[in-house]
Amino acid sequence: MTENKWIVSQTWLLEHLNDPQVVIVDCRFSLADPQLGKQQYQASHIEGSYYLDLNEDLSSSVREHGGRHPLPNPTDLAYKLSEIGVNYQKTLVVAYDDSRLAFASRLWWLLRYLGHEQVAVLDGGFASWQKAGYPITEMITQPRQATFIPQIQAELAVDITDVKNRKDLPQVVLVDSRESDRYRGEREPIDKIAGHIPGAVNYPWQEVTDSSGYLLPPAEQRCRWEKLEQAEEIFVYCGSGVTACVNLLSLEVAGIHQGKLYPGSWSDWISY
Repeated sequence: MTENKWIVSQTWLLEHLNDPQVVIVDCRFSLADPQLGKQQYQASHIEGSYYLDLNEDLSSSVREHGGRHPLPNPTDLAYKLSEIGVNYQKTLVVAYDDSRLAFASRLWWLLRYLGHEQVAVLDGGFASWQKAGYPITEMITQPRQATFIPQIQAELAVDITDVKNRKDLPQVVLVDSRESDRYRGEREPIDKIAGHIPGAVNYPWQEVTDSSGYLLPPAEQRCRWEKLEQAEEIFVYCGSGVTACVNLLSLEVAGIHQGKLYPGSWSDWISY
């Protein structure tokens, strides 16, 4: 493994492609075209990988409140993880995408929320793997039975009540992970209302990786969060609780463990 336990390199994964203790998950997805990720997986994917869909597997159905990507039902997700060979707290899950970790990080966070710490994201994603000439296939990976019994880590998430009641406390920081122009309310391509939650500071999620989807070194991640490391709690949100997970990954890589996800995020906040 690379320097950080949450990240694996392309070469590490290549060496562990046939390791029975490793399950690889393709998380590719497009918000603009929800079927694209599945189609990309069917066309070609890392050898031995399974596909989990943001809308169908890593979220539950949208309601009046809860945002555009509410957290999945833990029992349903646990069942799906069991079906792809993930044994609770034993199997290492390696998640990848082609969107600078936007969707792989969602799975990374969800597994930790379910109590499964054996999870990492693939540095560089699918494009870099393909570019390196490493094994890809169109063969759909056969199910493997395992046992995944989740133990919810409720302290990793906050809801709208927590955010409202605690965001202005001196020891709490609220982080908006969206692009700066969306944070400022100058552009809003998805949600009905533009702007940000009052008191939030802006740390765009794209700053975590370079343009090829490789994480910036841990020292740079630490430098990025320097002003916030004394906070007792860091509430992180985005549009719908997906790309905020990239910032939560960055915080962990930086050695800052106070990050909590507001899963409903901006799309939940404006629904009230």
